[in-house]
Amino acid sequence: MDKLKTVIVDDHPIVIEGLKMLLQNENNLQVVAGFCSGKDMLSYVKTNQVDLVLLDITLPDINGMDLCKMIKEESLSTIILILSNHTERSIIIQTIQNGASGYLLKNSSLDELRHCITGAVEGNICYSKEVIEILSRPTKNQLQGRPQLTRREKQILELLAQGKTSQVIGEELFISPLTVDTHRKNLIQKFEVKNVAELIMTANQQQII
Repeated sequence: MDKLKTVIVDDHPIVIEGLKMLLQNENNLQVVAGFCSGKDMLSYVKTNQVDLVLLDITLPDINGMDLCKMIKEESLSTIILILSNHTERSIIIQTIQNGASGYLLKNSSLDELRHCITGAVEGNICYSKEVIEILSRPTKNQLQGRPQLTRREKQILELLAQGKTSQVIGEELFISPLTVDTHRKNLIQKFEVKNVAELIMTANQQQII
């Protein structure tokens, strides 16, 4: 079997050297390069075959989440595993959406890394144990349960979900569009979301509409 041509991208040269040492005896991969910046990684992948990238999130020029997407645009077959200290759920999810095949924390064992590499080669998405724990914790919204809505808020939420404007909703409910806007702002606050699209999505998830 051909060894996986592997590139390590991390803002600390010592981490790159450490990983090279750690992986030098692995029989299924060969570390061909290490880079401390996203820009260098991108120029390398344009002209060289890269089978596997071990990628950090914190880089001096491009963050790893965006870099992940750029590498995939350049070379779809390249497998990307994130190796990071970041434990935020949103970052983990974003990197997977951007094409990463797995996410490990830097305190993972070599065995976990091996396991994730094997899984990613087989086409699976793999996480280290700690990352699985982070992802399985309930989100703040789930913990708080459903927001309490007034009858009027519920009516307005249902009409917003039908794509109706404040003007139309106001006419249907015989209230002013300004009152509808106030209710809409309150709903967005209660659900802790940024806009109406997120509001409708969250209300759907919680089976309120």
